[in-house]
Amino acid sequence: MSGRLDAFFEFVQRGLVEPLGRLGVLLMTAFRSLATVLWHFRWRVGIIAVLGLIVYGLYTHPPFESIRRGEVLARTDALDGSVNVYTTGTVLVLPGIHQVRRYSIRDQVYRPTESASATGPAPFQSVEGLSIGVDLAVRWTVDRARLAQMSKEFPDDISAELVAPAVQGIVYPTFARYSVREIFSQRRVEIREELIAKLTPKFTAMGLVLREVEMGKVDLPPDYRAGMEKLLSEELETEKIHYTLQLKEAQVKQQQLEAEADKVRRQTAAEAAGQEQVIAARAQEETMKHILPFKQKQIEQRQLEAEADKVARIRTAEGAAEARRIEARGEADSRQKLADAEAYRLDLVGKAGAGQLEREGALVTRYPLLIQKTLADKLSDKVQVIIAPLPAAGKFIGSSLLGDQSPVNPVEDAAAAVTSQVKGSK
Repeated sequence: MSGRLDAFFEFVQRGLVEPLGRLGVLLMTAFRSLATVLWHFRWRVGIIAVLGLIVYGLYTHPPFESIRRGEVLARTDALDGSVNVYTTGTVLVLPGIHQVRRYSIRDQVYRPTESASATGPAPFQSVEGLSIGVDLAVRWTVDRARLAQMSKEFPDDISAELVAPAVQGIVYPTFARYSVREIFSQRRVEIREELIAKLTPKFTAMGLVLREVEMGKVDLPPDYRAGMEKLLSEELETEKIHYTLQLKEAQVKQQQLEAEADKVRRQTAAEAAGQEQVIAARAQEETMKHILPFKQKQIEQRQLEAEADKVARIRTAEGAAEARRIEARGEADSRQKLADAEAYRLDLVGKAGAGQLEREGALVTRYPLLIQKTLADKLSDKVQVIIAPLPAAGKFIGSSLLGDQSPVNPVEDAAAAVTSQVKGSK
């Protein structure tokens, strides 16, 4: 056991005591060196220290104050007690000489929450001695025109130390002079105007401006509320019946007026209808005065149109007859000319036929074999005819075609040739 303690103490000495001793020696040496250097440059070090303190003081307590939106700044000089009010910009504030306070120029609202409920810690009292709660809202702001004068008297919490006592000192006595029913329904506007009239001069004396006093919900005791609600319901029912009767009377009067109006309307409509008929008859009479001459003119116009149509038809018929006569004469002349032309044509054709016959007769007379050729041509289109002189007796039919010059009878030779050709064709 003792060996372990010795080893532990030796470890502590080597691991902690000796390093701490060396560190202490080093720190002492460094401190001495630093002290020597600082003593050598003591004036410079003092100046730097003073400047550092000044910078630190300016950083922690800057000598300027900026004015935020919706605020005013009141600077009080501790030397002469003067107060200056600033609304915008940056203001010089020297520590120990100037004191600065900020005030909001926006409207602020004070609500006595302890008096908002009939069972709260500080309810209002009515003339009957009943506890009631009223939701009041007092809207106020500081008077900027008197801020320099009143800034020394303003406490830190204006709402709690000035507004609240002033409101309570006015509101409690005011509500104590009215009954619960008047506060609840009948004279609420009057109470509100009275509170405004009393609080306004008091706020003005404190350097404040009262903007508005609003009365919200009125909290009644439970028993009184039940009776009030029952009474109000009965009153509402009575007023409802009253208004119902008035409505019925108004409806009866309305029906009477509507009946009279309907009667007058019908009379007016009948008179208007009669007047319209009279006007229509007069208008028709005036119209007929203009229509009858117009009708007479139409009849005369139609008669004239009929006569003109008759004359036109007669002239048309005469023109058509004349045209037909002209056409008949033209047609007769045309037929006469056609007959003359046909006679002339027949004459020419006859003359041409006679000339042709004369020529053919002369040709046949000169060439008698043409008769047989013509006859053969009319027998069949397959018969080929060769006209040649007749061969000599006992000779070949085509000897003359071959160049035989022996005398022969031409008529007999041609007939024989035709007969042979016909037989050969068959």
